Amino acid sequence: MTTHSTIHTTVMRRVHAVRALRPIVSGAALSSLVTLLALWGIGKEVWVAQVLKNMPRVTEVAAFVRFFVTAFLNTGFVVQALSVLAVAASLWLVRDALRSLRVLALVR
Repeated sequence: MTTHSTIHTTVMRRVHAVRALRPIVSGAALSSLVTLLALWGIGKEVWVAQVLKNMPRVTEVAAFVRFFVTAFLNTGFVVQALSVLAVAASLWLVRDALRSLRVLALVR
């Protein structure tokens, strides 16, 4: 085999691998996985039932926000990092969903 055909074969194998993995490792799939893993990690670190029991009603917006800000600030670094990761991944998932809806609206 010549050098050119060896390089061409190697590059084409990589291109085919990327094309095969693209649907599996899409932004939505990856952000969903990260969100679920982060929420699982938070569940391992925090007694979620107690947090929900102590939480004020959602209709009391000021108390609700104050509760979660205080809870966030008074947790360990791991929970804070996982919380930020879960929120960021969830926002990324919403962004992908809105972009998909926009594309679908343009197609019609």
